[in-house]
Amino acid sequence: MTDARAHRRLAAILAADVAGYSRMIGEDEAGTISALRDVWATRFNPAVAEHGGRIVKTMGDGALVEFASAVDAVSCAVAIQTTMAEFNAVREGRPPLRFRVGLNLGDILIDGADILGDGVNVAARLEAQAPVGGVLVSDGIHAQVKGKVGVAFEDAGELDLKNIAMPVRAWRWEGEGGAVAAAGPKPAAAPEAGPSIAVLPFTNMSGDPEQEYFSDGISEDIITDLSKIGGLMVIARNSSFAYKGKALDIRVVGRELGVTSVLEGSIRKGGNRVRITAQLIDARNGAHLWADRYDRDLTDIFEVQDEVTRRIVGALRVALKPAEVALLAEASTRSVEAHDHFLRGRELLLGPTQTAGSFALAVADFDKAIVADPGYSLPYSGLGLAYTHDFMNHWSGTEDPLSLAGHFAKLGVERGPSDPFAHFVLGVVKLWKRDLEAAHALEERALALSPNYSPALGALGLVEVYLGQPLKGVAHIRRGMLLDPGFAHQSLHFLGLARFMAGDLAAAADSFRERIRLSPDTDLSRGFLASVLGHLGEAEEARRVWAELKTINPKYTMGEHLARSPFQRETDIATIWQGLATAGIAD
Repeated sequence: MTDARAHRRLAAILAADVAGYSRMIGEDEAGTISALRDVWATRFNPAVAEHGGRIVKTMGDGALVEFASAVDAVSCAVAIQTTMAEFNAVREGRPPLRFRVGLNLGDILIDGADILGDGVNVAARLEAQAPVGGVLVSDGIHAQVKGKVGVAFEDAGELDLKNIAMPVRAWRWEGEGGAVAAAGPKPAAAPEAGPSIAVLPFTNMSGDPEQEYFSDGISEDIITDLSKIGGLMVIARNSSFAYKGKALDIRVVGRELGVTSVLEGSIRKGGNRVRITAQLIDARNGAHLWADRYDRDLTDIFEVQDEVTRRIVGALRVALKPAEVALLAEASTRSVEAHDHFLRGRELLLGPTQTAGSFALAVADFDKAIVADPGYSLPYSGLGLAYTHDFMNHWSGTEDPLSLAGHFAKLGVERGPSDPFAHFVLGVVKLWKRDLEAAHALEERALALSPNYSPALGALGLVEVYLGQPLKGVAHIRRGMLLDPGFAHQSLHFLGLARFMAGDLAAAADSFRERIRLSPDTDLSRGFLASVLGHLGEAEEARRVWAELKTINPKYTMGEHLARSPFQRETDIATIWQGLATAGIAD
């Protein structure tokens, strides 16, 4: 008994291996082995040494490491994944080497230089379920490191691990630029260097639920203006609006969205008067940075928005470039009526539930906005986006909704040459018209006008994928997910597609699976996941996923979907068909 105790100790155990290693060896044995040797020598081993760990053993593509400190173990894991992201960034055209890492705090048995026991087994099983490029830790590790490391973990729930008797509570970090997405915002990585902000939806104090569009619209207008500032990171509407109607601790919001400051406020609209209160809060400590109240005529609403934007910029000490000053000074309309109709239409078009009815109402409001101010660019672009949605959903029965979308989107750019929304919408239309070079230029222009505009980042990423440059697409899509973490469940599909076309099959499967987990009714991601699984040799699982798809949407065909998709490389389409054929799936 005494001898046994002398050979046991509590330790933090790190287990890591390379995702998709067998496939990579099969495709390029010499190149893969050479690259992994480089990683061990210049990335992995130095990180372990720096954080006080002991490499117990390496096993081909995997490693087992022991630490005396849970904080050191997690810090090492994050350092490894961060440095691997840098390593892969310069491997364009070659498959990335990506680790899965699992960590557990447990009792270990010492056997010479080796370690054994349940503590080691749990770490290995967590590694098997860890996100590619990320880290999965046990509850014991998480309790020790909470608030002590530079990343936040998402609760992964109780996991059933292979050959482990009891479920294990686990916590997940998705990695650099990873998808921390769920039905609502989840903890994001540490805020980027420099000032960052989330604008929460202003509370409607009017006593009339039908005025909700107005308070939401003013909030979004402020987000739009702030997004034009390159020196400020601004969280997108989808993510900040997920907090609507909830009791909030601003410090929690800051951690979940990865920002240093949060703007909140309220709006009371009555007759021709409007009262707006706004306060800017330091999300790190809850301190108020600035607060004010505005009692104005409704015709002064544009001046109030400009004032709020200027006060935020001043409070955060953001230096504006001359071009940004000019953009913020531009007035798209001075017609309160036109602006009001545009806000109504935009809320209908971008709301959580879109139907043929909401489409028709949005079109009517955009038309009224144009009547009120024919020179106002935004409602033209709104019509362009509405008819693009109609093209995808077949709501109106219009013979050629994409041509209508192009007509209105072009008018939007002509009337708003400095408006990012207008360029984004016309870029989307060009994408679906298969004019990818024009789409690329338009989305780049939208981002030049508004560096924080996440829809344009997502669209540009998709354009890169269709152009046959998926690795560039991954970078844009990930940046969009960082700015809009609450909407990342949608972006996960496009991230999966980009990874698929880049040949990173294991990572593509992870993205599609996470998309399906967060949006169980999706059919599209299941179709592509089935193809990826076919390539990975998991034919039975591919057929199961395809059967799920057909249960959800019996009318779905991959052929119809690919006929709409503007892939420039025939080999990309052939790759998708090949995966399905290999799995024995007939469309």
